[in-house]
Amino acid sequence: MNIKSVSTVILSTALVLGLCQCKQQAATITPQEHAPVAVSGLKIAFVDVDSLLANYAFYQDLAEEMTRKEENYRLVLAEEANKLQKEIADFQKKIENGVYSSRERAESEQNRLNKKQQAFNEKTQKYSMDLENEGAANSQKISEAVDTFIKEYNKTHGYNLIISRASLLFADESLNITAEVLDGLNAAYTPANE
Repeated sequence: MNIKSVSTVILSTALVLGLCQCKQQAATITPQEHAPVAVSGLKIAFVDVDSLLANYAFYQDLAEEMTRKEENYRLVLAEEANKLQKEIADFQKKIENGVYSSRERAESEQNRLNKKQQAFNEKTQKYSMDLENEGAANSQKISEAVDTFIKEYNKTHGYNLIISRASLLFADESLNITAEVLDGLNAAYTPANE
């Protein structure tokens, strides 16, 4: 589950709790009134997840690593595709020029090229799946790092609810703790190559 999914679940829970409280208070508010629902005693904050990820060193390092792998896979596959295309073009020329001594020899070469094409397609699919799996694993790592940090951070800050800004229609900027969370996450992160 990625960070945005976790924050969406948290936000959904907060909205359900808010709706329950609104239903309880609805009996005293007429439809023409638009009074804000005050929840006393709750300490709430939000994090701008997009901003957090854009500036979180761990996320950036994982994204760069994924980009390198993707580029490497792309280069390997492009090279193999070019070689295969050349072999297919050579085969077509040989067919046109009647180079093969028998039909069986031509069919044998065509079968070899078909198998090579199939192997290339399987390799392409494997690379794609590898990248997808690694992306999911990286999302899980980021989510766990943020969740762990938020829990530790909250031990000293005492919030009742920390939500994502992604789905908020309005929030007072005084509730924005993104910078504090980002500073803490980056301070806690030690790159693997150090």
